[in-house]
Amino acid sequence: MGEVKNKTSMGIDQNLAGLLCYLGWWITGLIFLLTEKENQFVRFHALQSIIAFGVFFVVNIVLGFIPFVGWLLWILSVILWIVLMMKAYRGERYKLPIAGNIADQQSKPAA
Repeated sequence: MGEVKNKTSMGIDQNLAGLLCYLGWWITGLIFLLTEKENQFVRFHALQSIIAFGVFFVVNIVLGFIPFVGWLLWILSVILWIVLMMKAYRGERYKLPIAGNIADQQSKPAA
């Protein structure tokens, strides 16, 4: 069996990189997805960040003009943002229901 890789190809700790995938919402997820080619843990969190916060971004554009809906979306996205950063930093591969499954499938190496 291969050795568990705790560093990214950029040389930083994978848990810190996982947290950073969420720090700038979907934008930092995209940056890490494009720069990290080897570490599956980081690629998973990058993809999940892109999908989850990309959806929040689009839904907020479409429904954000409705005062209560926009406020509720913002509160929910901030709570999710904090939870996902904490889980990634603790080394957990926490999967959101739909986004997590897609990210899990796409972050695995090609057979």
